[in-house]
Amino acid sequence: MSIDNIISSAVAEALKSLYGADVDAATIVPQTTKKEFEGNLTIVVFPFLKMSKKAPEATAQEIGDYLVANCEAVKTFNVIKGFLNITIEPKFWLGVLKHIEDTADYGFKKADDSSQLVMIEYSSPNTNKPLHLGHVRNNLLGYSLSRIMAANGYKVVKTNIVNDRGIHICKSMLAWQKWGNGATPESTGKKGDHLIGDFYVEFDKHYKAEVKELEGKGMSKEDAEAASPLMQEAREMLRKWEAGDEDVRSLWRTMNSWVYAGFDETYKRLGVDFDKIYYESETYLEGKAKVLEGLEKGIMYRKDDNSVWADLTADGLDHKLLLRSDGTSVYMTQDIGTAKLRYQDYPIDKMIYVVGNEQNYHFQVLALLLDKLGFKWGKDLVHFSYGMVELPEGKMKSREGTVVDADDLMDEMVNTAKEMSMQLGKLNDCTKEEADKISTIIGLGALKYFILKVDPRKNMTFNPKESIDFNGNTGPFIQYTYARIQSVLRKAAADSISETFDNANVEPNEKEVSLIQRLADFPALVDEAGRTYSPALIANYAYELVKEYNQFYHDYSILREENTDVRAFRLSLSRTVGDTVRRAMWLLGIEVPERM
Repeated sequence: MSIDNIISSAVAEALKSLYGADVDAATIVPQTTKKEFEGNLTIVVFPFLKMSKKAPEATAQEIGDYLVANCEAVKTFNVIKGFLNITIEPKFWLGVLKHIEDTADYGFKKADDSSQLVMIEYSSPNTNKPLHLGHVRNNLLGYSLSRIMAANGYKVVKTNIVNDRGIHICKSMLAWQKWGNGATPESTGKKGDHLIGDFYVEFDKHYKAEVKELEGKGMSKEDAEAASPLMQEAREMLRKWEAGDEDVRSLWRTMNSWVYAGFDETYKRLGVDFDKIYYESETYLEGKAKVLEGLEKGIMYRKDDNSVWADLTADGLDHKLLLRSDGTSVYMTQDIGTAKLRYQDYPIDKMIYVVGNEQNYHFQVLALLLDKLGFKWGKDLVHFSYGMVELPEGKMKSREGTVVDADDLMDEMVNTAKEMSMQLGKLNDCTKEEADKISTIIGLGALKYFILKVDPRKNMTFNPKESIDFNGNTGPFIQYTYARIQSVLRKAAADSISETFDNANVEPNEKEVSLIQRLADFPALVDEAGRTYSPALIANYAYELVKEYNQFYHDYSILREENTDVRAFRLSLSRTVGDTVRRAMWLLGIEVPERM
Protein backbone atom coordinates (compact mmCIF):
# COMPACT_ATOMS: atom_id res chain seq x y z
CA MET A 1 0.00 0.00 0.00
CA SER A 2 1.35 3.47 -0.89
CA ILE A 3 2.00 6.06 1.83
CA ASP A 4 -0.88 8.19 0.47
CA ASN A 5 -3.29 5.27 0.86
CA ILE A 6 -2.05 4.52 4.39
CA ILE A 7 -2.65 8.13 5.47
CA SER A 8 -6.03 8.31 3.68
CA SER A 9 -7.20 5.14 5.46
CA ALA A 10 -5.89 6.39 8.83
CA VAL A 11 -7.71 9.73 8.41
CA ALA A 12 -10.93 7.88 7.51
CA GLU A 13 -10.53 5.80 10.71
CA ALA A 14 -9.93 9.02 12.71
CA LEU A 15 -13.15 10.58 11.35
CA LYS A 16 -15.08 7.43 12.30
CA SER A 17 -13.57 7.25 15.79
CA LEU A 18 -13.72 10.98 16.60
CA TYR A 19 -16.96 12.01 14.94
CA GLY A 20 -18.80 8.81 14.05
CA ALA A 21 -18.58 9.70 10.35
CA ASP A 22 -18.28 7.08 7.59
CA VAL A 23 -16.02 8.56 4.90
CA ASP A 24 -14.63 6.66 1.91
CA ALA A 25 -10.83 6.74 2.24
CA ALA A 26 -10.56 7.12 -1.56
CA THR A 27 -12.11 10.61 -1.27
CA ILE A 28 -9.35 11.76 1.11
CA VAL A 29 -6.38 12.82 -1.02
CA PRO A 30 -3.17 13.87 0.77
CA GLN A 31 -1.11 16.54 -0.96
CA THR A 32 2.65 17.00 -0.86
CA THR A 33 3.37 19.59 1.81
CA LYS A 34 4.53 22.93 0.42
CA LYS A 35 8.26 23.48 0.83
CA GLU A 36 7.85 26.50 3.12
CA PHE A 37 6.09 24.34 5.74
CA GLU A 38 7.35 21.45 7.86
CA GLY A 39 5.94 18.05 6.92
CA ASN A 40 5.66 15.51 4.11
CA LEU A 41 1.94 15.26 3.44
CA THR A 42 -0.91 17.70 3.98
CA ILE A 43 -4.58 16.98 4.66
CA VAL A 44 -7.10 19.77 4.02
CA VAL A 45 -9.64 19.52 6.87
CA PHE A 46 -12.31 21.97 5.67
CA PRO A 47 -14.49 19.15 4.21
CA PHE A 48 -14.63 17.57 7.70
CA LEU A 49 -15.95 20.60 9.64
CA LYS A 50 -19.61 19.55 9.27
CA MET A 51 -18.69 16.26 10.98
CA SER A 52 -16.56 17.78 13.76
CA LYS A 53 -18.73 20.88 14.30
CA LYS A 54 -15.51 22.60 15.41
CA ALA A 55 -13.11 25.24 14.06
CA PRO A 56 -10.60 24.17 11.37
CA GLU A 57 -7.60 24.40 13.75
CA ALA A 58 -9.31 22.33 16.45
CA THR A 59 -10.44 19.70 13.91
CA ALA A 60 -6.92 19.40 12.45
CA GLN A 61 -5.42 19.15 15.95
CA GLU A 62 -7.77 16.30 16.94
CA ILE A 63 -7.14 14.34 13.74
CA GLY A 64 -3.38 14.89 14.11
CA ASP A 65 -3.42 13.63 17.73
CA TYR A 66 -5.36 10.53 16.62
CA LEU A 67 -2.86 9.79 13.80
CA VAL A 68 0.19 10.07 16.09
CA ALA A 69 -1.45 7.71 18.58
CA ASN A 70 -2.83 5.17 16.11
CA CYS A 71 -0.83 5.25 12.84
CA GLU A 72 2.78 4.05 13.07
CA ALA A 73 3.65 5.86 9.83
CA VAL A 74 3.01 9.27 11.43
CA LYS A 75 5.78 10.81 13.53
CA THR A 76 4.55 14.36 14.22
CA PHE A 77 2.24 17.00 12.78
CA ASN A 78 1.61 20.73 12.75
CA VAL A 79 -1.50 22.74 12.02
CA ILE A 80 -1.65 25.85 9.84
CA LYS A 81 -5.26 27.07 9.87
CA GLY A 82 -7.27 24.36 8.13
CA PHE A 83 -4.24 22.41 6.92
CA LEU A 84 -2.87 19.39 8.78
CA ASN A 85 0.82 18.93 7.84
CA ILE A 86 1.99 15.40 8.64
CA THR A 87 5.60 14.32 9.07
CA ILE A 88 6.10 10.64 8.25
CA GLU A 89 8.32 8.50 10.48
CA PRO A 90 11.70 8.58 8.59
CA LYS A 91 12.25 4.80 8.82
CA PHE A 92 8.84 4.26 7.26
CA TRP A 93 10.24 5.66 4.01
CA LEU A 94 12.60 2.68 3.81
CA GLY A 95 9.55 0.46 3.29
CA VAL A 96 8.29 2.82 0.59
CA LEU A 97 11.66 2.59 -1.20
CA LYS A 98 11.61 -1.23 -0.91
CA HIS A 99 8.09 -1.30 -2.38
CA ILE A 100 9.21 0.84 -5.33
CA GLU A 101 12.28 -1.34 -5.92
CA ASP A 102 10.25 -4.54 -5.78
CA THR A 103 7.51 -3.34 -8.15
CA ALA A 104 8.25 -4.25 -11.77
CA ASP A 105 7.63 -1.27 -14.11
CA TYR A 106 6.81 0.92 -11.12
CA GLY A 107 4.22 3.56 -12.04
CA PHE A 108 3.02 1.69 -15.13
CA LYS A 109 -0.26 -0.22 -15.45
CA LYS A 110 -0.58 -3.17 -17.82
CA ALA A 111 -3.39 -3.52 -20.36
CA ASP A 112 -5.58 -6.62 -20.14
CA ASP A 113 -8.62 -8.01 -21.95
CA SER A 114 -10.92 -5.50 -20.24
CA SER A 115 -8.77 -2.47 -21.14
CA GLN A 116 -10.21 0.21 -23.41
CA LEU A 117 -8.66 0.67 -26.84
CA VAL A 118 -7.49 4.19 -27.61
CA MET A 119 -6.39 5.15 -31.12
CA ILE A 120 -4.01 8.08 -31.50
CA GLU A 121 -3.57 9.82 -34.86
CA TYR A 122 -0.46 11.91 -35.39
CA SER A 123 1.92 13.12 -38.13
CA SER A 124 -0.57 13.53 -41.05
CA PRO A 125 1.97 14.65 -43.68
CA ASN A 126 1.43 15.70 -47.30
CA THR A 127 3.39 13.75 -49.92
CA ASN A 128 4.60 16.88 -51.73
CA LYS A 129 7.33 17.91 -49.29
CA PRO A 130 9.52 16.69 -46.40
CA LEU A 131 8.46 16.67 -42.76
CA HIS A 132 9.16 20.03 -41.08
CA LEU A 133 9.53 21.53 -37.60
CA GLY A 134 5.75 21.58 -37.06
CA HIS A 135 5.61 17.85 -37.85
CA VAL A 136 8.42 17.29 -35.33
CA ARG A 137 6.29 18.71 -32.49
CA ASN A 138 3.26 16.78 -33.74
CA ASN A 139 5.11 13.46 -33.96
CA LEU A 140 6.84 13.84 -30.61
CA LEU A 141 3.59 14.74 -28.84
CA GLY A 142 1.65 11.91 -30.49
CA TYR A 143 4.29 9.27 -29.84
CA SER A 144 4.85 10.32 -26.22
CA LEU A 145 1.09 10.37 -25.64
CA SER A 146 0.85 6.81 -27.01
CA ARG A 147 3.39 5.64 -24.42
CA ILE A 148 1.71 7.56 -21.60
CA MET A 149 -1.70 6.05 -22.45
CA ALA A 150 -0.16 2.56 -22.62
CA ALA A 151 1.42 3.18 -19.20
CA ASN A 152 -2.08 4.00 -17.92
CA GLY A 153 -3.33 0.54 -18.91
CA TYR A 154 -4.95 1.32 -22.27
CA LYS A 155 -4.54 -0.74 -25.40
CA VAL A 156 -3.05 1.72 -27.87
CA VAL A 157 -3.09 1.87 -31.67
CA LYS A 158 -0.78 4.49 -33.23
CA THR A 159 -2.07 5.67 -36.57
CA ASN A 160 -1.22 8.11 -39.34
CA ILE A 161 -3.29 9.55 -42.20
CA VAL A 162 -1.17 10.47 -45.21
CA ASN A 163 -2.51 13.24 -47.44
CA ASP A 164 -1.46 11.66 -50.73
CA ARG A 165 -3.97 13.18 -53.18
CA GLY A 166 -5.04 16.60 -54.36
CA ILE A 167 -3.82 19.57 -56.34
CA HIS A 168 -0.65 20.03 -54.22
CA ILE A 169 0.51 16.53 -55.15
CA CYS A 170 -0.15 17.20 -58.84
CA LYS A 171 1.98 20.35 -58.70
CA SER A 172 5.09 18.32 -57.76
CA MET A 173 4.26 15.68 -60.38
CA LEU A 174 3.82 18.23 -63.16
CA ALA A 175 7.04 20.06 -62.25
CA TRP A 176 8.92 16.73 -62.32
CA GLN A 177 7.50 15.98 -65.77
CA LYS A 178 8.52 19.40 -67.10
CA TRP A 179 11.87 20.03 -65.44
CA GLY A 180 12.92 16.79 -63.78
CA ASN A 181 14.86 15.21 -66.64
CA GLY A 182 14.05 11.80 -65.18
CA ALA A 183 15.62 12.61 -61.79
CA THR A 184 15.28 9.93 -59.08
CA PRO A 185 16.51 9.72 -55.47
CA GLU A 186 19.24 7.34 -56.70
CA SER A 187 20.41 9.55 -59.58
CA THR A 188 20.46 12.72 -57.44
CA GLY A 189 21.57 11.23 -54.12
CA LYS A 190 18.66 13.01 -52.44
CA LYS A 191 16.09 11.60 -50.04
CA GLY A 192 12.85 11.09 -51.96
CA ASP A 193 10.78 13.51 -49.85
CA HIS A 194 13.36 16.27 -50.35
CA LEU A 195 13.51 15.60 -54.11
CA ILE A 196 9.73 15.90 -54.46
CA GLY A 197 9.73 18.96 -52.20
CA ASP A 198 12.22 20.61 -54.56
CA PHE A 199 9.82 20.11 -57.48
CA TYR A 200 6.94 21.57 -55.45
CA VAL A 201 9.09 24.68 -54.94
CA GLU A 202 9.98 24.61 -58.65
CA PHE A 203 6.29 24.60 -59.62
CA ASP A 204 5.63 27.57 -57.33
CA LYS A 205 8.54 29.53 -58.83
CA HIS A 206 7.29 29.07 -62.43
CA TYR A 207 3.67 29.65 -61.42
CA LYS A 208 4.49 32.98 -59.75
CA ALA A 209 6.48 34.05 -62.82
CA GLU A 210 3.46 33.25 -65.04
CA VAL A 211 1.09 35.20 -62.82
CA LYS A 212 3.45 38.19 -62.77
CA GLU A 213 3.72 38.11 -66.55
CA LEU A 214 -0.08 38.00 -66.98
CA GLU A 215 -0.50 40.85 -64.47
CA GLY A 216 1.99 42.81 -66.57
CA LYS A 217 -0.41 42.40 -69.49
CA GLY A 218 -3.17 44.14 -67.53
CA MET A 219 -4.89 41.21 -65.77
CA SER A 220 -5.94 41.39 -62.12
CA LYS A 221 -4.07 39.04 -59.79
CA GLU A 222 -7.16 36.85 -59.38
CA ASP A 223 -7.72 36.57 -63.15
CA ALA A 224 -4.01 35.93 -63.74
CA GLU A 225 -3.99 33.08 -61.20
CA ALA A 226 -7.05 31.52 -62.85
CA ALA A 227 -5.56 31.90 -66.35
CA SER A 228 -2.13 30.50 -65.48
CA PRO A 229 -1.43 27.70 -68.03
CA LEU A 230 0.64 25.84 -65.40
CA MET A 231 -2.19 25.84 -62.85
CA GLN A 232 -4.64 24.72 -65.54
CA GLU A 233 -2.33 21.81 -66.38
CA ALA A 234 -2.15 20.85 -62.70
CA ARG A 235 -5.96 20.91 -62.44
CA GLU A 236 -6.21 18.78 -65.58
CA MET A 237 -3.75 16.29 -64.07
CA LEU A 238 -5.93 16.09 -60.93
CA ARG A 239 -9.01 15.44 -63.08
CA LYS A 240 -7.14 12.63 -64.85
CA TRP A 241 -6.03 11.20 -61.49
CA GLU A 242 -9.61 11.17 -60.20
CA ALA A 243 -10.73 9.54 -63.46
CA GLY A 244 -8.14 6.79 -62.94
CA ASP A 245 -5.84 7.68 -65.87
CA GLU A 246 -3.14 4.98 -65.69
CA ASP A 247 -0.22 7.17 -66.83
CA VAL A 248 -0.97 9.76 -64.16
CA ARG A 249 -1.63 7.10 -61.50
CA SER A 250 1.59 5.29 -62.35
CA LEU A 251 3.68 8.47 -61.98
CA TRP A 252 1.78 9.27 -58.73
CA ARG A 253 2.58 5.82 -57.28
CA THR A 254 6.26 6.10 -58.25
CA MET A 255 6.77 9.58 -56.81
CA ASN A 256 4.82 8.78 -53.64
CA SER A 257 6.97 5.68 -53.09
CA TRP A 258 10.04 7.93 -53.10
CA VAL A 259 8.41 10.18 -50.51
CA TYR A 260 7.38 7.26 -48.26
CA ALA A 261 10.94 5.93 -48.23
CA GLY A 262 12.13 9.40 -47.18
CA PHE A 263 9.44 9.70 -44.50
CA ASP A 264 10.33 6.27 -43.10
CA GLU A 265 13.94 7.34 -42.72
CA THR A 266 12.93 10.52 -40.86
CA TYR A 267 10.46 8.68 -38.61
CA LYS A 268 13.08 6.07 -37.73
CA ARG A 269 15.65 8.70 -36.86
CA LEU A 270 13.09 10.65 -34.81
CA GLY A 271 12.24 7.41 -33.00
CA VAL A 272 8.52 7.29 -33.81
CA ASP A 273 6.43 4.64 -35.53
CA PHE A 274 2.85 3.63 -36.37
CA ASP A 275 0.74 0.50 -36.07
CA LYS A 276 -1.44 1.40 -39.06
CA ILE A 277 -1.14 3.98 -41.83
CA TYR A 278 -4.19 5.18 -43.76
CA TYR A 279 -4.07 7.03 -47.08
CA GLU A 280 -6.41 9.79 -48.13
CA SER A 281 -6.57 8.29 -51.63
CA GLU A 282 -8.25 5.24 -50.05
CA THR A 283 -10.54 7.06 -47.60
CA TYR A 284 -12.09 9.96 -49.53
CA LEU A 285 -14.54 7.77 -51.48
CA GLU A 286 -15.53 6.01 -48.24
CA GLY A 287 -16.31 9.41 -46.73
CA LYS A 288 -18.37 10.39 -49.75
CA ALA A 289 -20.43 7.18 -49.44
CA LYS A 290 -20.98 7.83 -45.71
CA VAL A 291 -22.15 11.40 -46.40
CA LEU A 292 -24.59 10.18 -49.07
CA GLU A 293 -25.88 7.64 -46.56
CA GLY A 294 -26.39 10.53 -44.11
CA LEU A 295 -28.23 12.42 -46.86
CA GLU A 296 -30.65 9.50 -47.31
CA LYS A 297 -31.30 9.42 -43.56
CA GLY A 298 -32.01 13.16 -43.46
CA ILE A 299 -28.91 13.95 -41.41
CA MET A 300 -27.53 16.07 -44.28
CA TYR A 301 -29.29 18.16 -46.95
CA ARG A 302 -28.63 19.04 -50.60
CA LYS A 303 -28.63 22.60 -51.96
CA ASP A 304 -29.93 23.65 -55.39
CA ASP A 305 -26.38 23.66 -56.80
CA ASN A 306 -26.13 19.93 -55.88
CA SER A 307 -23.71 20.46 -52.97
CA VAL A 308 -24.33 18.53 -49.73
CA TRP A 309 -24.31 20.21 -46.31
CA ALA A 310 -24.90 19.50 -42.61
CA ASP A 311 -26.96 21.95 -40.56
CA LEU A 312 -25.28 22.21 -37.14
CA THR A 313 -26.98 25.42 -35.98
CA ALA A 314 -29.01 23.51 -33.36
CA ASP A 315 -25.64 22.53 -31.83
CA GLY A 316 -24.44 26.13 -31.75
CA LEU A 317 -22.28 25.77 -34.86
CA ASP A 318 -22.75 26.60 -38.56
CA HIS A 319 -23.75 24.94 -41.80
CA LYS A 320 -20.92 22.71 -42.99
CA LEU A 321 -20.11 21.82 -46.63
CA LEU A 322 -19.42 18.08 -47.11
CA LEU A 323 -19.61 17.56 -50.89
CA ARG A 324 -19.00 20.29 -53.47
CA SER A 325 -21.48 20.90 -56.27
CA ASP A 326 -19.32 18.79 -58.65
CA GLY A 327 -19.48 15.89 -56.15
CA THR A 328 -15.88 16.15 -54.95
CA SER A 329 -15.12 15.79 -51.26
CA VAL A 330 -13.64 18.23 -48.73
CA TYR A 331 -11.29 17.47 -45.80
CA MET A 332 -14.22 16.83 -43.45
CA THR A 333 -15.58 14.15 -45.79
CA GLN A 334 -12.17 12.47 -45.92
CA ASP A 335 -11.98 12.46 -42.10
CA ILE A 336 -15.39 10.78 -41.96
CA GLY A 337 -14.19 8.13 -44.44
CA THR A 338 -11.02 7.53 -42.45
CA ALA A 339 -13.09 7.18 -39.26
CA LYS A 340 -15.32 4.61 -40.97
CA LEU A 341 -12.34 2.47 -42.07
CA ARG A 342 -10.70 2.71 -38.65
CA TYR A 343 -13.89 1.68 -36.91
CA GLN A 344 -14.11 -1.33 -39.21
CA ASP A 345 -10.49 -2.25 -38.41
CA TYR A 346 -10.50 -1.70 -34.62
CA PRO A 347 -13.02 -1.71 -31.72
CA ILE A 348 -12.18 1.91 -30.82
CA ASP A 349 -13.29 3.19 -27.39
CA LYS A 350 -11.51 6.54 -27.57
CA MET A 351 -10.06 8.45 -30.54
CA ILE A 352 -7.37 11.11 -30.07
CA TYR A 353 -6.39 13.40 -32.96
CA VAL A 354 -3.04 15.18 -32.52
CA VAL A 355 -3.57 18.23 -34.72
CA GLY A 356 -2.62 21.93 -34.40
CA ASN A 357 -4.94 24.42 -32.72
CA GLU A 358 -5.85 26.07 -36.03
CA GLN A 359 -8.12 23.05 -36.55
CA ASN A 360 -10.12 23.44 -33.31
CA TYR A 361 -13.39 24.25 -35.12
CA HIS A 362 -12.89 21.40 -37.60
CA PHE A 363 -12.83 18.85 -34.78
CA GLN A 364 -15.86 20.35 -33.05
CA VAL A 365 -17.74 19.75 -36.31
CA LEU A 366 -16.23 16.30 -36.89
CA ALA A 367 -17.24 15.14 -33.38
CA LEU A 368 -20.87 16.12 -34.03
CA LEU A 369 -20.98 14.59 -37.51
CA LEU A 370 -19.46 11.28 -36.41
CA ASP A 371 -21.94 11.11 -33.54
CA LYS A 372 -24.87 11.78 -35.90
CA LEU A 373 -23.55 9.11 -38.29
CA GLY A 374 -23.53 6.51 -35.51
CA PHE A 375 -19.89 6.25 -34.37
CA LYS A 376 -20.18 5.60 -30.63
CA TRP A 377 -16.89 7.37 -29.81
CA GLY A 378 -17.64 10.32 -32.10
CA LYS A 379 -18.98 12.85 -29.62
CA ASP A 380 -16.22 12.07 -27.13
CA LEU A 381 -13.32 12.22 -29.59
CA VAL A 382 -10.34 14.12 -28.24
CA HIS A 383 -8.69 16.83 -30.29
CA PHE A 384 -5.23 17.03 -28.71
CA SER A 385 -4.73 20.62 -29.82
CA TYR A 386 -1.23 22.09 -29.72
CA GLY A 387 0.35 25.45 -30.53
CA MET A 388 2.82 26.58 -33.15
CA VAL A 389 6.55 25.98 -32.83
CA GLU A 390 9.10 28.34 -34.36
CA LEU A 391 12.85 28.93 -34.34
CA PRO A 392 14.48 32.17 -33.21
CA GLU A 393 15.13 34.38 -36.23
CA GLY A 394 18.32 33.52 -38.04
CA LYS A 395 19.23 30.51 -35.90
CA MET A 396 19.04 28.04 -38.75
CA LYS A 397 18.79 28.19 -42.52
CA SER A 398 16.10 26.06 -44.13
CA ARG A 399 16.17 24.53 -47.57
CA GLU A 400 13.21 26.55 -48.85
CA GLY A 401 13.94 29.65 -46.82
CA THR A 402 10.57 29.46 -45.08
CA VAL A 403 10.17 26.05 -43.43
CA VAL A 404 12.74 24.14 -41.38
CA ASP A 405 13.03 20.52 -42.51
CA ALA A 406 13.00 17.88 -39.79
CA ASP A 407 16.10 16.22 -41.24
CA ASP A 408 18.05 19.49 -41.26
CA LEU A 409 16.97 20.19 -37.70
CA MET A 410 18.11 16.75 -36.47
CA ASP A 411 21.47 17.17 -38.26
CA GLU A 412 21.90 20.54 -36.57
CA MET A 413 21.02 19.11 -33.14
CA VAL A 414 23.46 16.19 -33.36
CA ASN A 415 26.28 18.43 -34.65
CA THR A 416 25.65 21.01 -31.91
CA ALA A 417 25.58 18.26 -29.26
CA LYS A 418 28.93 16.97 -30.51
CA GLU A 419 30.54 20.43 -30.53
CA MET A 420 29.31 21.32 -27.03
CA SER A 421 30.19 17.90 -25.58
CA MET A 422 33.72 18.15 -26.99
CA GLN A 423 34.16 21.69 -25.62
CA LEU A 424 33.14 20.44 -22.16
CA GLY A 425 35.43 17.39 -22.44
CA LYS A 426 32.56 14.93 -22.14
CA LEU A 427 33.74 12.83 -25.10
CA ASN A 428 37.45 12.72 -24.19
CA ASP A 429 37.55 9.01 -23.37
CA CYS A 430 35.28 7.90 -26.23
CA THR A 431 36.07 6.21 -29.53
CA LYS A 432 34.68 7.94 -32.65
CA GLU A 433 31.80 5.43 -32.76
CA GLU A 434 30.96 6.04 -29.09
CA ALA A 435 31.21 9.82 -29.57
CA ASP A 436 28.86 9.68 -32.58
CA LYS A 437 26.36 7.52 -30.70
CA ILE A 438 26.40 9.69 -27.58
CA SER A 439 26.10 12.89 -29.67
CA THR A 440 23.04 11.44 -31.41
CA ILE A 441 21.43 10.46 -28.09
CA ILE A 442 22.15 13.90 -26.58
CA GLY A 443 21.16 15.90 -29.68
CA LEU A 444 17.85 14.13 -30.27
CA GLY A 445 17.16 13.95 -26.53
CA ALA A 446 17.65 17.72 -26.30
CA LEU A 447 15.27 18.31 -29.21
CA LYS A 448 12.55 16.03 -27.82
CA TYR A 449 12.79 17.23 -24.25
CA PHE A 450 12.78 20.95 -25.12
CA ILE A 451 9.61 20.49 -27.17
CA LEU A 452 7.83 18.12 -24.77
CA LYS A 453 8.50 20.08 -21.56
CA VAL A 454 6.27 22.92 -22.81
CA ASP A 455 2.51 22.79 -22.23
CA PRO A 456 1.27 21.45 -25.61
CA ARG A 457 -1.44 24.12 -25.87
CA LYS A 458 1.11 26.94 -25.89
CA ASN A 459 2.98 28.36 -28.86
CA MET A 460 6.72 27.95 -28.39
CA THR A 461 10.10 28.99 -29.75
CA PHE A 462 12.59 26.15 -30.10
CA ASN A 463 16.16 27.29 -29.49
CA PRO A 464 18.68 24.58 -30.55
CA LYS A 465 21.64 25.95 -28.57
CA GLU A 466 19.62 26.57 -25.41
CA SER A 467 18.17 23.04 -25.55
CA ILE A 468 21.65 21.43 -25.38
CA ASP A 469 22.71 23.21 -22.20
CA PHE A 470 24.04 20.64 -19.70
CA ASN A 471 22.52 22.66 -16.85
CA GLY A 472 18.93 23.68 -16.19
CA ASN A 473 15.66 22.20 -17.41
CA THR A 474 17.05 20.37 -20.46
CA GLY A 475 17.29 16.85 -21.82
CA PRO A 476 21.10 16.70 -21.58
CA PHE A 477 21.00 17.70 -17.88
CA ILE A 478 18.66 14.78 -17.15
CA GLN A 479 20.66 12.40 -19.37
CA TYR A 480 23.91 13.44 -17.69
CA THR A 481 22.46 12.80 -14.22
CA TYR A 482 21.30 9.34 -15.32
CA ALA A 483 24.79 8.56 -16.70
CA ARG A 484 26.33 9.85 -13.45
CA ILE A 485 24.16 7.40 -11.44
CA GLN A 486 25.18 4.51 -13.71
CA SER A 487 28.83 5.46 -13.22
CA VAL A 488 28.40 5.28 -9.42
CA LEU A 489 26.71 1.87 -9.72
CA ARG A 490 29.47 0.54 -11.99
CA LYS A 491 32.16 1.65 -9.51
CA ALA A 492 30.24 0.01 -6.65
CA ALA A 493 29.94 -3.23 -8.62
CA ALA A 494 33.65 -3.15 -9.51
CA ASP A 495 34.50 -2.80 -5.80
CA SER A 496 31.92 -5.45 -4.82
CA ILE A 497 29.98 -2.96 -2.68
CA SER A 498 26.61 -4.38 -1.64
CA GLU A 499 23.24 -2.63 -1.89
CA THR A 500 21.80 -4.76 0.92
CA PHE A 501 21.31 -2.92 4.22
CA ASP A 502 19.74 -3.40 7.65
CA ASN A 503 16.80 -1.02 8.18
CA ALA A 504 17.59 -0.85 11.89
CA ASN A 505 20.88 0.90 11.13
CA VAL A 506 19.52 3.47 8.67
CA GLU A 507 17.43 6.58 9.28
CA PRO A 508 16.99 8.62 6.08
CA ASN A 509 17.88 12.31 6.34
CA GLU A 510 15.61 15.08 5.07
CA LYS A 511 17.10 15.10 1.56
CA GLU A 512 16.81 11.31 1.25
CA VAL A 513 13.20 11.38 2.48
CA SER A 514 12.42 14.09 -0.07
CA LEU A 515 13.89 11.92 -2.87
CA ILE A 516 11.91 8.83 -1.82
CA GLN A 517 8.73 10.90 -1.60
CA ARG A 518 9.34 12.23 -5.10
CA LEU A 519 9.82 8.66 -6.35
CA ALA A 520 6.55 7.71 -4.64
CA ASP A 521 4.79 10.50 -6.60
CA PHE A 522 5.63 8.90 -9.97
CA PRO A 523 2.51 6.71 -10.42
CA ALA A 524 0.20 9.67 -9.68
CA LEU A 525 2.12 11.79 -12.21
CA VAL A 526 1.76 9.12 -14.91
CA ASP A 527 -1.95 8.90 -14.12
CA GLU A 528 -2.40 12.69 -14.31
CA ALA A 529 -0.41 12.93 -17.57
CA GLY A 530 -2.79 10.33 -19.07
CA ARG A 531 -5.93 12.11 -17.83
CA THR A 532 -4.79 15.54 -19.03
CA TYR A 533 -2.90 14.37 -22.16
CA SER A 534 0.25 16.18 -21.04
CA PRO A 535 3.77 14.87 -21.70
CA ALA A 536 4.96 18.16 -20.14
CA LEU A 537 4.02 16.83 -16.68
CA ILE A 538 6.34 13.84 -17.14
CA ALA A 539 9.16 16.00 -18.53
CA ASN A 540 9.08 18.44 -15.65
CA TYR A 541 8.79 15.62 -13.10
CA ALA A 542 11.99 14.09 -14.50
CA TYR A 543 13.75 17.45 -14.19
CA GLU A 544 12.63 18.02 -10.59
CA LEU A 545 13.70 14.48 -9.65
CA VAL A 546 17.24 14.82 -11.08
CA LYS A 547 17.61 18.33 -9.66
CA GLU A 548 16.80 16.90 -6.22
CA TYR A 549 19.19 13.98 -6.75
CA ASN A 550 22.05 16.27 -7.79
CA GLN A 551 21.64 18.28 -4.58
CA PHE A 552 21.76 15.01 -2.60
CA TYR A 553 24.81 13.83 -4.58
CA HIS A 554 26.56 17.14 -3.89
CA ASP A 555 25.77 17.14 -0.14
CA TYR A 556 26.38 13.51 0.81
CA SER A 557 28.99 10.83 0.11
CA ILE A 558 27.82 7.60 -1.46
CA LEU A 559 30.79 5.33 -2.17
CA ARG A 560 32.98 7.04 0.47
CA GLU A 561 30.34 6.75 3.20
CA GLU A 562 31.92 4.75 6.07
CA ASN A 563 28.69 3.31 7.51
CA THR A 564 28.17 0.26 5.26
CA ASP A 565 24.38 0.19 5.79
CA VAL A 566 24.00 3.88 4.95
CA ARG A 567 26.28 3.42 1.91
CA ALA A 568 24.20 0.46 0.69
CA PHE A 569 20.98 2.44 1.26
CA ARG A 570 22.29 5.39 -0.78
CA LEU A 571 23.33 3.07 -3.58
CA SER A 572 19.89 1.49 -3.55
CA LEU A 573 18.26 4.93 -3.57
CA SER A 574 20.50 6.03 -6.46
CA ARG A 575 19.62 2.95 -8.50
CA THR A 576 15.89 3.55 -7.96
CA VAL A 577 16.20 7.20 -8.97
CA GLY A 578 18.01 6.10 -12.15
CA ASP A 579 15.33 3.51 -12.95
CA THR A 580 12.57 6.09 -12.48
CA VAL A 581 14.38 8.67 -14.62
CA ARG A 582 14.74 6.04 -17.36
CA ARG A 583 11.01 5.21 -17.21
CA ALA A 584 10.03 8.88 -17.29
CA MET A 585 12.28 9.57 -20.28
CA TRP A 586 10.97 6.42 -22.01
CA LEU A 587 7.48 7.92 -21.76
CA LEU A 588 8.85 10.91 -23.69
CA GLY A 589 10.53 8.70 -26.30
CA ILE A 590 13.98 9.83 -25.10
CA GLU A 591 16.99 7.54 -24.79
CA VAL A 592 19.32 7.82 -21.78
CA PRO A 593 23.03 6.95 -22.17
CA GLU A 594 24.86 4.61 -19.80
CA ARG A 595 28.01 6.73 -20.19
CA MET A 596 28.40 10.42 -20.93
